[in-house]
Amino acid sequence: MKQVIDCGLPPLKQPFSWAVKSAGMLFTAQGPVRADGSIDTGPIEEQARLTFANLRRAVEAAGGGMADVTQVLIYMTDVQDMAAIDAVYREFFEAPYPNRSSMGVAALVVPGMKLEIVAYAMIP
Repeated sequence: MKQVIDCGLPPLKQPFSWAVKSAGMLFTAQGPVRADGSIDTGPIEEQARLTFANLRRAVEAAGGGMADVTQVLIYMTDVQDMAAIDAVYREFFEAPYPNRSSMGVAALVVPGMKLEIVAYAMIP
């Protein structure tokens, strides 16, 4: 049975949940979404920091911590931003790091949004 996790972000107008937990596993997709539902379209460092803070909020709301994150998929609109994203990533994760894949994409749904992630965590 799946459980929708309230991670403090506003309800969505699209048909998906911010975070869902099932059988001890958390499934979540996050981006640079502010608590009021607006999207940060500023510098990549700010977008990345907000995105990973949203991830941390979802993991903690599900009863875990960032050490429980097992995989992160990063979608970015400019692969030149990878170094900046990595620097912020290290603020949220310590070794041993989650498995990760990073992809350059043509665009994300909101113009100016440079980053979106999908993450999986095993919650004890």
